[in-house]
Amino acid sequence: MTNNGTNIDDTTADRVLHIRYRSGDDDRLTEALDALDHGETPEPVFEVVYHDLEDLHQVTRPTNLELLRTIVREEPSSIRETARIVDRDVRQVHRNLTALEELGLIDLDEDGRSKRPTTWYDAIEVDLPLSESASTYDTADA
Repeated sequence: MTNNGTNIDDTTADRVLHIRYRSGDDDRLTEALDALDHGETPEPVFEVVYHDLEDLHQVTRPTNLELLRTIVREEPSSIRETARIVDRDVRQVHRNLTALEELGLIDLDEDGRSKRPTTWYDAIEVDLPLSESASTYDTADA
């Protein structure tokens, strides 16, 4: 189950999270809403839209990417095990994983006294428009 309550079938081949800066994929959203209006089941749209470049930067930091890759590949049972796998301090890893949870990228599932980091996706695609025609990007934010 994702942060938004959507059930994800574990057998899905391509589980991709789309991360966008400033604007979502309105065409895909419109298609999904049209399908619902016609009583059809739409293709799922899994995206996170960030309006702050710092949030996007948090995702692409090498330490956070390493944690995300570790969670997907190793499926650690706790924050402590995650820290052991990446050979980093547990407090530091806890802080990074908490930030990733706040960004909506992972879930920290309570398992007794420990928390297990999980993701529902296998890959992330980032859409970062570089021109004003492609986005409502405000150069004052840069």
